[in-house]
Amino acid sequence: MTAATPKTARPRNLLDFQDWNPERLTAILDNADTMLQVLDRPVKKVPALQGLTICTAFFENSTRTRTSFELAARRMSADVMTFAAGASSVSKGESLRDTIEVLTQYKVDAYIVRHHASGAAHLVHQYSGKPVINAGDGRRAHPTQALLDAYTVRQEFGSLEGKTVAILGDIRHSRVARSNAELLPKLGARVVLCGPATLLPADLAALPGVTLTTDPVEAVRGAHAVMALRLQQERMSGGYLGSLQEYADTYQVNETLMAHAESGAIVLHPGPMNRDVEISTEAADGPRSRILKQVENGQAIRMSVLYHLLVGRD
Repeated sequence: MTAATPKTARPRNLLDFQDWNPERLTAILDNADTMLQVLDRPVKKVPALQGLTICTAFFENSTRTRTSFELAARRMSADVMTFAAGASSVSKGESLRDTIEVLTQYKVDAYIVRHHASGAAHLVHQYSGKPVINAGDGRRAHPTQALLDAYTVRQEFGSLEGKTVAILGDIRHSRVARSNAELLPKLGARVVLCGPATLLPADLAALPGVTLTTDPVEAVRGAHAVMALRLQQERMSGGYLGSLQEYADTYQVNETLMAHAESGAIVLHPGPMNRDVEISTEAADGPRSRILKQVENGQAIRMSVLYHLLVGRD
């Protein structure tokens, strides 16, 4: 008799995709189908997280991620403790460690963390000992955004296997680009990253299944999904671009560029959008756009992640 292959331990955190295998990632996407069904009911609530307290600790501004996480936790009957750094003792100089150690004394069961510093979510797990979901740390990772992007592509085409996703824009400062570059090849997709040379870090070419190019037409040729990223000027110290108009003339996702993609290709954007800079209004609002579908899917994916980490069973 052949010995059974041991299962890998269920991850306690979603900090990035380092400890996540394709089977567990697919389980997150599969379970999101069930969560979408919950959201279509007259009563959009299940008792899966009843009795648990989730802290949303956001040290950076957010609309989509924060709102969808808070709704996701409440839809699953969790108690939600909202922490806003700007209205806290952080503004008086309190350290991240002291903040988290204080919050943990309120019997928090899990944290959802957004922070301007890369690696902050790892530190929150270290200081609290609780499960942590990274809702974006610096330019490093934004795993649930990548999951909802993957889910949106899978909804459209039935599978990610053999699909090509082109991501255009400020790759250097984008945690969304990095997380998608880590996730999508694990699920069988190919990723093409495109932007000006100054915004295209060469180290990402070392990731399996990832290609870099400065040519937008080359990037979208054969792509099944094309994602535009905004220029994160708040993270730039200068010298990256000649002008916004020059950038838009070359790298804007618009109908002209999309003509080089697959005939059924879809348009994505993680938001917030700077219309008519990285994406034209026509592309953002046109029939190819799945941008609002990404927003809708975000709640289901985040419900699935919370369930998988906190109460799911193998």
